[in-house]
Amino acid sequence: MIGAIAKSMKETSAAGLLLVSLAACSAAAQAASYTMYRDAGCGCCLKWADHAAEGLDAEVIAESADMQMVKDLHGVPGQLRGCHTMIVEGYVIEGHVPAEAIRKLLRDKPTDVIGLAVPGMPVGSPGMEHQDLTEPYQVIAFGPKGQRVFASYN
Repeated sequence: MIGAIAKSMKETSAAGLLLVSLAACSAAAQAASYTMYRDAGCGCCLKWADHAAEGLDAEVIAESADMQMVKDLHGVPGQLRGCHTMIVEGYVIEGHVPAEAIRKLLRDKPTDVIGLAVPGMPVGSPGMEHQDLTEPYQVIAFGPKGQRVFASYN
């Protein structure tokens, strides 16, 4: 009797796990999740993360003592480096890239692009807002064929 109850519980648990797994896959298909690496001492990174989370499912913020290693590992060119690095759907997002550029990248899925970058920390870019001050900046797409302007902001 106990054996039959245990077998029934196992079958019910397996079916429940299957349903939970299918629900998770369905949710994952609807929204992308990301991992963001940042220096623990940088405050603008958290402001940018709030902005970038628009349209994305989950955020994992990993504080890293060696951000250069993170950038090296993900192939971010030296001249394009910013203060934080995010990985979403296999793409690298470096620095203060606007959410709309990230959404376009994820929608279009260009095969010749490894990632997007906003070099430095331009005033007025997401996370770098200061009063009404802004400076023009570009989002640069980078990949095996080189770099190109992906979007411009004034």
